[in-house]
Order: sequence, then structure tokens, then C-alpha cells
Amino acid sequence: MALTAPSNGNGANSNKSTADSVNKLSPNSLDGAPPTSDSTPSSSSTPLLHPSKGTVLPPPRSLTPDQSAKYDSLLSTVASWTNIPTSSAAKSPTSPIADPERMWLTRECLLRYLRAAKWSLPNATKRLLATLVWRREYLDPSHGPNYFSPENETGKCVIYGWDTAGRTCLYLNPAAQNTSNDNKQVEHLFFMMERCIEVLLPGQETLTLLVNFKGATNGPVGQGRAVLHILQTHYPERLGKALIINLPWVLRGFFKIINPFIDPDTREKIKYDQDLNEFVPSEQLLKNYGGEVDFVYDHQAYWPAMLELAANRRREYTANWVRAGKHLGESERFLRGGEEKSVGSQNTGGEAAMQQGVNRVV
Repeated sequence: MALTAPSNGNGANSNKSTADSVNKLSPNSLDGAPPTSDSTPSSSSTPLLHPSKGTVLPPPRSLTPDQSAKYDSLLSTVASWTNIPTSSAAKSPTSPIADPERMWLTRECLLRYLRAAKWSLPNATKRLLATLVWRREYLDPSHGPNYFSPENETGKCVIYGWDTAGRTCLYLNPAAQNTSNDNKQVEHLFFMMERCIEVLLPGQETLTLLVNFKGATNGPVGQGRAVLHILQTHYPERLGKALIINLPWVLRGFFKIINPFIDPDTREKIKYDQDLNEFVPSEQLLKNYGGEVDFVYDHQAYWPAMLELAANRRREYTANWVRAGKHLGESERFLRGGEEKSVGSQNTGGEAAMQQGVNRVV
């Protein structure tokens, strides 16, 4: 049986911590991932901890000599950033890059921006800096779980399980919309995306969105464009699949309106009204999406369990980064507990000294 998230005193269940589950692997586990499970409860109201047996994670990507040189150049540029603007406003004051920002600047992060920029080094550099500033503005630390809890009381966003490629699954249920503040709704979506990223398996960088429009009657064009802009600008190469079902004819016009704003690479990842069992194991797929799991959203059980699952993964990730030496360009596979060494143990001579020197200065 798959585990539920550990107790935090708010009604979630467990006998041991999520961190222990992540680190104590079974012989047939994925690389650094939680142990796999052959079965899933027929009903559930808390997140899963285990991917399905047979989940296949992507192998590490190889780089051409030219791509490696561009990566090295971008890493060198990022290492020179000691202070960055506090906002996107003209003549904004600057402040030092903090440890959480340095930790965010992983090897895979830099490569995602290079790929999104079609390997244009100036473009990737500009976009990466813009996102660092955006994260300072948009991901307001005062807007935490309590701030967003009312937004999710009806279960309009649910993180549950992984697809066949080990991508975290984020279910969106527009018919469960329960608030009217468009800006806060968009903020809430990206709060949930950040939690999805925190529970990614080692070696997987992308997530899967599953959207069921059954019962939904409208789709604000402005909000849709805002979500697309943020996703494409500040979360490049993060979307693995977008699986949309039950799209009513009244909303097809909405998608036609926003279609020109969708990047061609993103458009390729969007699938309409397909059998979702082809993408997500049926034992991890919610029943109203065609799967076997009779998921019942209970906010009092789900919300604290989901938050604790993400927090435990975040603590492990951070502990690995600190233990290895707080390197810029660290390997996400290593940080997530995968079978890969820290870049600090791979660097030699001047490169390692440069990394440690930057750590001391910043």
C-alpha cells in the first residue's frame, strides 16, 4: 500500500517521516526516488509518496562541445552576480543574492534557460536574471500556506502521484473555482507549481498538468494569458505534458484566442481528450480523469499533508546543498537524492577553488 504523508498534528497520518521514506530505498527503487508501489488505495484524500512500479525516468542529457562551452560561460556570468535588483522597476535598488537564490541556480536550471533561449547565451543570461528578479517580486514569502489555503478549499488544485515518466501530476479542476480575485488565483496556481517542483523525482525536471473542464462554464482570457506568460517566461522547460479533457464547445473559443500566445514547443505538449491512462498509471490516476483512484478532496486532511510532503523534500534538498558546499550550478539529481555526485566532488583544481571562492564572497 502506498504511504500517506506524515502527521504534523493537523490530522494527517504517518508512522515515519517523508524524509525517511525518500532516503530508505528498496532494491527495486528508482534512482534516488521513493520506493515504488504495486498498488494504490482505491480511495484516498492525501498525496501519494510512491511512484508506480515501472516508472521510467529520463536519462541525463548529453551536451555538445558548443553547448558545454555556453553552459560554462553562463555559469561564470552567474558567479559574478553578487547584487541584483530587488524589483523590475526602473532604477530599482539592489541587494545581495541570498542562499535560496543561489541554490535555485542549479546546473539544470541554467541549462533550461539555455534550451529555452535556443542556446543564445545573451538571451539566456537576460532571461535568467529577469526571473531571479521576478521571483523576488512575485513569490512573496508572506503569501504562504495560510494565505493560499482558502483558494484550495474546494480542491481546485491537487498534487497527486506521478505519470509514467516520473513527472509530478498537478490536477486542475476549473469547475471547483471558489474565489473571484484573478490575481490571487494565478498566484495560488504557481504556489502549487512550486510545491510540484519540490516533490519531483531525481532526474525528472518537468511536471504534468491534468485539466478537467467538466462543469466549467468560463475561461477568463486575461487570466489565461497571464498564466501562459509566467509559465513560458519564468518556468521554461518545466511543462512535460498538459492533458485537457471535457473541454466544452463554449470554451474552445477561449483556447483559440490564447493559442497564438502559446510557444510552439509548449503547444506540442498539449493533448486534448485522450485516454489519460496512456500517460498516467491507472492506479495513480484519479477516477474522474479515467483512472482507478477514488480521490475525495478533504481540505483538512489534504492541505497539511501536501504541505508537509513538500516541506520535507525541500529540507532534504537544502540539506544536501549545504552539506556539499553550497555550489552554484549544483546537480538537481544529486540534490534530490539521486545517484549522482555533487558538482563539487567532480570539479578539480581552479574550478573548485573558483566555486568555493564565490561562495565566500557572496
